[in-house]
Amino acid sequence: MRILPRAAAAAMLVLLGGCAQAPPAPRPIAFVVEGADGVAVAEYDLGDTAYRDPVTGTVSELRAVVHHPRRITGRLPLIIQAHGSWWACDSQDAVQWPCEGGARPFPSYRGYDYLGTALAVRNFIVVSISVDGVNQTSFDYGDRARLINAHLALWRELADGEGPLATILQPLARHVDVGDVGTMGHSRGGKGVMWQASDKHRGEWPAGVRVRAVLPLAPVKFDDPPGDVSDTLVTRVPVAVMTGTCDGAVGEAGQGYLDDAVGRTRVPAYSVSVAAANHNYFNTRWTPPAQFGEDDSTCPDREVTPAAQRDALVAYATAFYERYLHGDKRYDPVLTGRTPLPGVTSTARVVAPSR
Repeated sequence: MRILPRAAAAAMLVLLGGCAQAPPAPRPIAFVVEGADGVAVAEYDLGDTAYRDPVTGTVSELRAVVHHPRRITGRLPLIIQAHGSWWACDSQDAVQWPCEGGARPFPSYRGYDYLGTALAVRNFIVVSISVDGVNQTSFDYGDRARLINAHLALWRELADGEGPLATILQPLARHVDVGDVGTMGHSRGGKGVMWQASDKHRGEWPAGVRVRAVLPLAPVKFDDPPGDVSDTLVTRVPVAVMTGTCDGAVGEAGQGYLDDAVGRTRVPAYSVSVAAANHNYFNTRWTPPAQFGEDDSTCPDREVTPAAQRDALVAYATAFYERYLHGDKRYDPVLTGRTPLPGVTSTARVVAPSR
């Protein structure tokens, strides 16, 4: 997939690391959590056919894993994560949804547990949702966005101590702030979160929900029809894109989301390109030796290790959500590239607000 040209936007981009008279970087911040005794893990599963998309009729599961602090005071920001396109069932012969013939849904949504744990330590409630039904029967990005909204509607009810999650996740009732929401989408999920947060579709958010930070991870990027970016143009919510230079699935096409923002965005937009990172290592369930795991790298002789790639994501995601959900400006140097990501070589980029 081609990457949109950046040359025309160069004058409006802050290319990171070379700013004169920049403030000193803050003291080093520990991003990777070794052990997480203070983190609790829960799951909710309302069934494989619990949700029918109101626009397309696509039938989906409402299933997720939740990482949260064991001890919670007040209301905490909520982060929703959505995986991308993968095998929907643990049998590659399965062609229907729900899975047939004894096959079970594939747990792609558990592939970001390491990130959920790292963020939960920092007082975020992190929800990684399953998107298997959409993967099996639809590649529509509106389906992905509206499934996120369906989960957000459940969490809005839980914030009031109501709804089907109130019994399942009773310790979290009235402890979630749906006015302080972050999203992350990997691969096709990356375009899904851009769709969900876009200026065009933000009116579809459940009442009371406000998305404040969007992180497309190795995202798909193409426009339909070509040249019409309206479905994924985000100018009112901060965006941070992460790509890898050796991504064999989608390349660095996701950098195009920053190109779209030039001259339009009202808030900062960021990206980072991680040298020698591939597509699949961000998800542990897509990484060998996991079932169906695949190394998609275009530079296998020099690729970064799965652990290093994930540590880079933890650092970048932590900085982004701390900055825009907790309001902690100490993390700005990570987003601007002045504080490098641990264990990898990377190039950061910023699009400044135009107004």
